[in-house]
Amino acid sequence: MASFSIPLSGLTAAQEQLQSISNNLSNLNTTGYKDQNVNFSDLFAQATMTNGAGDPLQIGSGVATASTTSDFTDGAQSATGIASNMELTGNGFFVTQSATGQDSFTRAGDFTVNNSGEIVAPDGSLVLGYPAVGGVVDTSAALQPIQVGNANSPAVATTSLQVTANLDSDTAVGSSGGASTLSVYDSLGQAHTLSIQYTNAGNNSWNYSVTIPSADLSSGGTGATQIASGSLSFNSSGQLELQGTPPATSININIPSGAGTSLADGAAPMSLNWNLTDGSGNPLITQTASASTTSATSQNGYASGTLSSYTVQPDGTVQGTFSSGATLALGQVAVATFANQQGLASNGNSEYQATVASGGAVMGVAGAGGRGSIVGGSVESSNVDISTEFAKMIVAQQAYSANAKAITTFNQVSQTTISMIQ
Repeated sequence: MASFSIPLSGLTAAQEQLQSISNNLSNLNTTGYKDQNVNFSDLFAQATMTNGAGDPLQIGSGVATASTTSDFTDGAQSATGIASNMELTGNGFFVTQSATGQDSFTRAGDFTVNNSGEIVAPDGSLVLGYPAVGGVVDTSAALQPIQVGNANSPAVATTSLQVTANLDSDTAVGSSGGASTLSVYDSLGQAHTLSIQYTNAGNNSWNYSVTIPSADLSSGGTGATQIASGSLSFNSSGQLELQGTPPATSININIPSGAGTSLADGAAPMSLNWNLTDGSGNPLITQTASASTTSATSQNGYASGTLSSYTVQPDGTVQGTFSSGATLALGQVAVATFANQQGLASNGNSEYQATVASGGAVMGVAGAGGRGSIVGGSVESSNVDISTEFAKMIVAQQAYSANAKAITTFNQVSQTTISMIQ
C-alpha cells in the first residue's frame, strides 16, 4: 500500500542521511577526509487521470537516494614539522601505489618514510613522483617511488668562481693589496685552496697572480705554484675596466696550467672561469681609497656528500641538503587531476579510485595545469564542519520522526477501517 511505502521510503532516506552525517562526524579528525552529503529525488507514479483542464493528476510515490557528493574544498592547514608530510592546497590528488601495483589517489598527506627510504602513505602504499638524475627532475619519465633515505650527492668539479673585493688605491706601487682565498673542487671532490694575490702596478693598474699549493700537483714540492697571472685596470672612479672587444667578463684559469703535470689525486684537469661581473653586468672588483678587503667569494663545485635533510617545495620538488653543502632535487611529487571529481570511488583510508565517471587521471606537477600547490611539513585536516553536521542531523531526525508518525497514523486508520468492516 502506498500509504505505508511512501513514509517507509522517507524513513529509509532519513536513515541514509543520518548514516552519512554519522560518518562525517566520526571522521572529524581524519587527515584529508572530505565531507559527504546525501542528495534525494522524489518518486512519481505514472499519471493515469487528468483533470478538466487536461492536466495530469500525479501522486508522489516517495523519495529515493539520488546521489552522494563529496565536498572537495580545502580543509584547514595543520603544521606538523615532519619533512615527509605534505598538504595539497587547491585542485588535485597525491598518487600512491599499493604492493599489488594498484594506483590510488588521496588528499591525505600524512606520509612517512619506510625502511627502504621511500616516502609512503600510512597503509604502506608508495607515494609516486618524477625521478631526478644528478639533481635534475625528469618530468617525462615514468612515475616511481620517491627515495629520500639513501641519497648521496656526487662530487661536482668547479667550473666558475667569482670574487667581490676592493683594492686600496693608497697602496704603494709594487706593494701587495692583500689576497682573495677560496676553495675549489676537482672531479673527485677534492678541495684545492685557490689564492689570488694583487700587486699595485701604478696608473690605476694591478697585477694579479693565482696560485694553488704545490703539493696538490703531481710535480709536488712545497709552497705554492702559480697557475695564472695578468693585470686589472680601473678608471678614475675606481671601476674595473673590462678588456678586449667585446669586453671580456671573465678570466680563464686552468689547473694544472703547464704540460706534463697533473693533479696529484688523479682528478681530471680543471678549467675555471673567474667571473669579473655579477648577473647584472656590474664589476665585482673596485679600487677605492679604503682598506683592501675581500667581502665575498663563491664557486659552483662541491664534494660528494650524504643526505642531511630534505624539504618539499610548493611545486612538489623534494629538495635535499647534503653534508657537502650541496642542495639537489631528489624527485618531484606527482599530482593527478580528473575531469569529474565526483565520479571518483572512495575505497577507505582517504583514498579514491578512478572510474569511468571520473575519467582517467591526468598526471602533472603542483602549480601547473590548474593543480594546487604543496606545503611541506603540514597536512590537510578534515573539512567536516561540526555545526553544519549537527544542523543536518536535527533536520534528518525530524524527517525520520515525521515519517514514523505517518506510518503510525496510517496503521491506526487501517485498523479502524478493518474494525468497521468487521
